[in-house]
Amino acid sequence: MDRNDSQVVVDHGQSKLSDLWTKEDYFAIWLGFLVVIVSLIAYLGMGPKADFSSKINEAMQVQAAEASRAPFKTVAWYKADDDSTLNAAKVSGYGKFLNHWTKKPGSWSSNPIDAFIQTEAQANAKNEKAMPKYEEAKAKTAASLAAAVTAEKAAEAAGFSNESLNTQAKDSIAAWRADKKSEGKAKDKSTNKPYNYFITLIGMCIFLIIFFGVGIKMMGKSVGEFAKGFVIVFLFAVLAYMLGGQAISKQYGVGAEAWGIILGMIYANTVGTPKWVLPACQVEFFIKTGLVLLGAEVLFGKIMAIGIPGIFVAWVVTPIVLISTYIFGQKVIKMPSKTLNITISADMSVCGTSAAIATAAACRAKKEELTLSIGLSLVFTSLMMIIMPAIIKSVGMPEILGGAWMGGTIDSTGAVAAAGAFLGEKALYVAATIKMIQNVMIGVTAFCVALYWCLVVEQDSTEKRTVGAGEIWHRFPKFVLGFLAVSILFSILDSQLGGKMSSALLDHGAIRGGTRLLRDWFFTLSFAAIGLSTNFRELSKYFKGGKPLILYVCGQSLNLVLTLTMAYIMFYLVFPEITAKI
Repeated sequence: MDRNDSQVVVDHGQSKLSDLWTKEDYFAIWLGFLVVIVSLIAYLGMGPKADFSSKINEAMQVQAAEASRAPFKTVAWYKADDDSTLNAAKVSGYGKFLNHWTKKPGSWSSNPIDAFIQTEAQANAKNEKAMPKYEEAKAKTAASLAAAVTAEKAAEAAGFSNESLNTQAKDSIAAWRADKKSEGKAKDKSTNKPYNYFITLIGMCIFLIIFFGVGIKMMGKSVGEFAKGFVIVFLFAVLAYMLGGQAISKQYGVGAEAWGIILGMIYANTVGTPKWVLPACQVEFFIKTGLVLLGAEVLFGKIMAIGIPGIFVAWVVTPIVLISTYIFGQKVIKMPSKTLNITISADMSVCGTSAAIATAAACRAKKEELTLSIGLSLVFTSLMMIIMPAIIKSVGMPEILGGAWMGGTIDSTGAVAAAGAFLGEKALYVAATIKMIQNVMIGVTAFCVALYWCLVVEQDSTEKRTVGAGEIWHRFPKFVLGFLAVSILFSILDSQLGGKMSSALLDHGAIRGGTRLLRDWFFTLSFAAIGLSTNFRELSKYFKGGKPLILYVCGQSLNLVLTLTMAYIMFYLVFPEITAKI
């Protein structure tokens, strides 16, 4: 009898106080909170807040004076802005320490060893090769700065009342800013340093064994078995990072996530994953902890900055697509597994892997169903992040509209940022913000799926059973609460600190110099574990008739059409004044 056509056996055990330190969801929250607390203490409690505050206040005074003096952002305004664009992770001892010990294999083109080791001679050779371009870029920036100053003075001499001179000055300043950005990139390429990541990777492996080992112990599992198998899982994660950093792989957007699954699956279905490795394939434990940390990057202040248009694109289209795709799967293509149907629907419509994990936990989907959903997502994400920017550019679509379209349809947050950056600054900002807004739907989706599964799907057709709040709570994936709690905490801190200070201490401090460094590792470990614990024979039955692929393609097609339509209506017809300010 199909598990989805009959009542699924559900654990009706009452929640106990001991669940708080013996259940996976709760321990993912505690470990995530630990990372968050340490990062916040390092940057807000012991960080350079006072020094930063002084620099930011000075810059704000200059910018205020310049704004009242000229009808456009002047050279002095931008210089003050540069002086107040601070990065706590670069000056913090904690930031330097964590950045060093969470290093991933670097970029390479032909020799994979380059991802791990760079000698002093190699670094110097790269610097010598890049230095002429840096000097050229520096000279170009100096020349464009001089031109910008001259144009600004001419506009000032006319009392900033000559529109032609004002436009000339703005264009000259914009050219200087573009050259300065190019100079920064050229400088980065000319400041290579020798490195050896083998020692830091060994240290990272030991840390992760201890970090997750505490949870494994509290959950009543063997730490020794976990530690022994984890070395293999970690090795596959390292190899995934290495292949993701290869030049061609980076060009086509095939990152460590995809490589982790690919490598693991190849090994599992050829050589075969040894049984002693499987206790370390703690897929959900790794990714749930990472999802708690992801909450730090979903800030309500940034969500509101994009306004109502972005909320409509993310919060109206998403549930329509999710529900429509689920109904289409059940009524039209007759998906035999309801749990696979809803997991793919959530994966494709909400935000990829994160939503798939939460939804699978809420409806108790099989491991193979979750693997299949994530696999489909990664394949289409890689394709869409390359194809969509190309289409947008070729048809001359406005940058903001293109960014909104990609932000609402491409599954992975990283892929959204990469695709948005290809179009430009505005597209990147809009795309990333809409994806951030969409990420909030993770918790809502998980709750609604848990509710629907308890009240509708798992009700026996002949004998209805009463489902109380306790049963829904038992089904609800608790780690989502950790995600929401961290999101609320960081949103409050963001609003209290203010723009520049929040950017310096939170975005470029606690997040980029703390939570995100570990979150990336947790996600990659989970994908490597998925690959290593996946058997193609177990997956094959779900591909019968190609229904999962048909479901994903049809659902994503609807998503693409609705998102583009809603983005155009909201950004260009209903709220054009908001669009003009972006």
